[in-house]
Amino acid sequence: MSTKFVNWAIFILLCFIWGSSFILMKVSNQGLTASQVASLRIFSAGIVFVPFAIFHLKNVSLKTLGLLVCAGLFGNLLPAFCFAIALLKIDSSLAGILNSLTPICVVIVSTLVFRDKIKRQKIIGVLVGFAGLCLLTLTQKNISLQNAGFSSLVLVGTISYGINVNLVSHFLKEMKPLHIATISLAFMSVPTGLVLWILGFPEVDFTDFKVQWAVFNCVLLGIAGTAFATILFYILVQKASGLFASLVTYGIPFVALFWGFIDGETISLSAFLCLLVILVGVYLANRPDKKEGGIQNAAESDIQTKSTVKQP
Repeated sequence: MSTKFVNWAIFILLCFIWGSSFILMKVSNQGLTASQVASLRIFSAGIVFVPFAIFHLKNVSLKTLGLLVCAGLFGNLLPAFCFAIALLKIDSSLAGILNSLTPICVVIVSTLVFRDKIKRQKIIGVLVGFAGLCLLTLTQKNISLQNAGFSSLVLVGTISYGINVNLVSHFLKEMKPLHIATISLAFMSVPTGLVLWILGFPEVDFTDFKVQWAVFNCVLLGIAGTAFATILFYILVQKASGLFASLVTYGIPFVALFWGFIDGETISLSAFLCLLVILVGVYLANRPDKKEGGIQNAAESDIQTKSTVKQP
């Protein structure tokens, strides 16, 4: 089985998992508060990884541990709260379009903070994909640009993702993805556990079906959409590149369209035309130079370029 095939298989699976997260968050918000949803999501993911994290910690230096905590903060905790709170006031379609800014944030953080050289072709690919996603959003009904304050929370989440992708690509690329995910998320179970306690989660009426269903969806979101998906994401970052992994955000809206079709919504032809535009952007962002001889070589070259940056 070729490496390229594995990378694209992980890419598609992540699109489906994270594309389904909007529905799970929406259902969870019906029985719990947004802060409880975000906290329970990360706490569920972290508590699953605690036994593994304890075993892996013996081989981790104090400096690396600090980087892992930052990865958990920027890659999971902060975005979880941003999205859970934002979805109380904005529609999922608008959240999806804003979430697609992640690849652009990766490029911006990589260029401004880490002083990496990003090829013009990759930047063009990101912009083409983003344009396709904008067209998709504009063709959908019930799009509102109100509640700018809540929309800005999604932007904060995308910037946080951009920081995390660069941290992993630059400083943790030699570490096994399983170790990155288990340790970073396990440490996040501490603050989220405290938040749940402060918010009175133990006193919630668990006999209420809405609460039970919300808790179930939230825990499912934490274990599948955060714990399992985080491992897959870090594998993709290391096997391909940070930019390629961040392009998963372009597939998320189409998974939402799939759930809409299951729910009886009409999927327009324009949505599929926009999909083609987005796929062109994904291709341009990952097409190798002729001298490099292949997608995988281009991805490896990208990681090598990032790894030359000295750690502070």
